[in-house]
Amino acid sequence: MLRIDVSSLFIAMTLNLLIMAVALPYFMGRVKRAARYAQAGIALQTAGWIFLLLSSICQRGGWADHLLSTLAMASVSSGMVFNAMAFELWCGRKPAAYVPAIIAVLMTAGYGIGFSHYAFRIGWANGLLALQIATVIVSLCRTPQLPVGRWRWLLVISLSIQMVVLALRGVLGLFYTAEFPNFYAPHLVNQVFALSSNAMMVLSVVAILLAHRDETARELERLATLDGLTGALNRRAWLLQCRIDLASSLRYRQPVGVLLLDLDYFKQINDTHGHAVGDHALQLFVSGLRAVSRAGDLFCRYGGEEFCVLLNCADFDAVMAYDKRLRQWLVQHSAGELGFELSYSAGIAMRTHDTDTIETLLQRADIALYQAKSQGRGRALAWTPA
Repeated sequence: MLRIDVSSLFIAMTLNLLIMAVALPYFMGRVKRAARYAQAGIALQTAGWIFLLLSSICQRGGWADHLLSTLAMASVSSGMVFNAMAFELWCGRKPAAYVPAIIAVLMTAGYGIGFSHYAFRIGWANGLLALQIATVIVSLCRTPQLPVGRWRWLLVISLSIQMVVLALRGVLGLFYTAEFPNFYAPHLVNQVFALSSNAMMVLSVVAILLAHRDETARELERLATLDGLTGALNRRAWLLQCRIDLASSLRYRQPVGVLLLDLDYFKQINDTHGHAVGDHALQLFVSGLRAVSRAGDLFCRYGGEEFCVLLNCADFDAVMAYDKRLRQWLVQHSAGELGFELSYSAGIAMRTHDTDTIETLLQRADIALYQAKSQGRGRALAWTPA
């Protein structure tokens, strides 16, 4: 019959966890908050297992055993809290893990207080760890706010196996204490726990790496569509979406207008106040665009100090109303933010034919913008056929 050495499996798992806790931050490099939480979770769980192994070589029931065992429970359960927060972020939610955190506090406190009662502390620790994992599983099964990969279900499977084995281990320690007299007891449930912990630890780390890869891919996609300074859409992403919106508006016979905006005397702003203030002016202008835009309006940084707005379901009066709102917003905010009033010139082009493309509208808006600048800036003019 195959003999499974529980102590060797626990030592091997602790060494593997230690290697991963050290290697992950190095190889993952600079990461966002979710990955940092996951790294902290692995580090805490590693510390917990180290404390457990150290407690096993101390005098059983002594102060060192009591202290190290309690620290182990605190570390392992706190690690699960950090992992839960990481999973929440990767699913597009706020990193709220209140229930796992409350369970971690209760489990650690109860374990420390009831340490002298072996059956109680084993049942309490394993039972509450299983409950803590169950809350994380429930959270993972909720519909995510972001498109996520299969790592979520890999975690659900891994955590479910750990939860079941921990629950069985708690029952064994609480009601069949004679068959589970110590941490390394060669009982079948403990052997399954040792084997599954090794395997599920590997699967959990794989799931964390896959979740981090998904997050990185989303960030690269975001960077490919947004202007790095202002956070507005870049020209390429804006043009792609405009073609889609124009086709939709044509199908439903809805009016569409384009505004081409150019900040007045922007070179003078940079020369007089410095490029940092110029950058702030661009960012403030985008804040104004966000503040006055409706849900269907689409704006971008077209290049330099030029911006474009596609106004869906908007006739000429609606476009002029948009221009008025934006100018009023800048009057209210720019002087306080920048120390001077920020203004712009605008060219307006309305779709007049079914064959008009976004490139056609931009050409017309550019002509109107040139006329607005020629007439003294600080105004919006509409393109009219020659």
